[in-house]
Amino acid sequence: MTEPLVVLKDVNKHFGDLHVLRDINLSIGKGEVVVVIGPSGSGKSTLCRTINRLETIESGSITIDGQALPEEGKELAQLRADVGMVFQSFNLFSHKSILDNVTLGPIKARRTPKAEAEKRAMELLERVGVAHQAQKLPAQLSGGQQQRVAIARSLAMDPKVMLFDEPTSALDPEMINEVLDVMVALAKDGMTMVVVTHEMGFARKAANRVVFMADGAIVEEQEPEAFFTAPKSDRAKDFLGKILTH
Repeated sequence: MTEPLVVLKDVNKHFGDLHVLRDINLSIGKGEVVVVIGPSGSGKSTLCRTINRLETIESGSITIDGQALPEEGKELAQLRADVGMVFQSFNLFSHKSILDNVTLGPIKARRTPKAEAEKRAMELLERVGVAHQAQKLPAQLSGGQQQRVAIARSLAMDPKVMLFDEPTSALDPEMINEVLDVMVALAKDGMTMVVVTHEMGFARKAANRVVFMADGAIVEEQEPEAFFTAPKSDRAKDFLGKILTH
């Protein structure tokens, strides 16, 4: 295991009576790609969202690069700059151009000079394959293109870790691969990634580790090949049986 970048220790979280995260212990090494899978309602998205404090936790601790998650204020904004997040919905500013969407964070949060931010943004848009769309508004792009812009926007902040919360679930089938291809390339480039997804092909291809969750707990974690060919737990066998037969 490389040096851990994200460490969750004994993390618990309730929504009312529902125990959504139960004693979660998870370490994510620098440059590691961890894919979190499991049935709906297993706590995957909540887990992902606690890592940048979009969801608070009741007990336990989460550290990023050795720093505990701050409560609020400037430190939290700083942390969020270090943790990129890509959601189901693209969350782009609809009235701003694609280029402005990508430069906004670096200019505002990182105080990057505009010309430098724009140069970097164009490099990133090139990297995700939408540089020719830089002057358009989000609504003029397909869902797959918008999601790739959202990835570029996160990368523009030069994050230490990227969180992906079901990034392809709102996309039409023909657009899913164009987004996954960008994510596979990122993984190959050594970006630390936590990915909640239903895309088992991506998990097989890009993950260093698969974390399987059910009922708010981590049931097992293994390398992808081992997990998909010989899952240890009955819950995982049952889950894989249901999804891999379709």
